Amino acid sequence: MSSATAYALEVRRVRALGVATADIASATGAEQGTVTAWARASRRPAGIYRQRLLELVSLLERLVTVMDPDTVPLWLQKPLRVLDDDRPLDALAAGRYREVSKLVAELENDSFS
Repeated sequence: MSSATAYALEVRRVRALGVATADIASATGAEQGTVTAWARASRRPAGIYRQRLLELVSLLERLVTVMDPDTVPLWLQKPLRVLDDDRPLDALAAGRYREVSKLVAELENDSFS
């Protein structure tokens, strides 16, 4: 399997969770057409785009374990006070993965209490 195919599978998996191409683009800083090219395996993300995509994938993998998968795309869009009223997607795009990850960790911890 080529690396482009591996990234395409990740993008398709994110879309299957209901996260729109526009939202993937927002989180990664890429253009929508670029995200579509990733999904088609005609291009692969590089540099900061790859980092942001993998951060998004990581968060989604964790979020679906603590909330209804149908709720995940809504949660990503919702301004959250703990993120200074930014949306998690915007925080990811701004390089604030650790902040969002800590918030997800709190959700994970709450689910086991």
